[in-house]
Amino acid sequence: MRALIFAAVIAVSGCSSLNPLDWTHKVQVQQGNYVTADAVAKLKPGMTRSQVRFLLGTPLLTDAFHANRWDYKYSDAKGGKLDSNSDKLLTVYFNGDTLERVEGQAQAAAPGKLLDASAPAPEAKKP
Repeated sequence: MRALIFAAVIAVSGCSSLNPLDWTHKVQVQQGNYVTADAVAKLKPGMTRSQVRFLLGTPLLTDAFHANRWDYKYSDAKGGKLDSNSDKLLTVYFNGDTLERVEGQAQAAAPGKLLDASAPAPEAKKP
């Protein structure tokens, strides 16, 4: 009887939904392009594709059927659950090789985490 109870406890302990002492590590998974509102504000109609790629990075999706459209998708999963506040889609439309319009949402810049590429580099301290 003890062996049966021990086997049942071992079997149930592997199920995370039934285990009250769930100490498993849940990885934070970020997927896609983290495009900030600051970078989107620098976009101007008439910019070339290479200029847009420089500001926003390589798009996550380039569709062969919609060659004049780039999609920048971002999502963040914390603790195994999708964070609905971080699920954003930004779409950039081109007319030929020039930027026509931008639609969608961008991420707010995280304070102190992202560096502005246009800002001058900090000076090194002299000993």
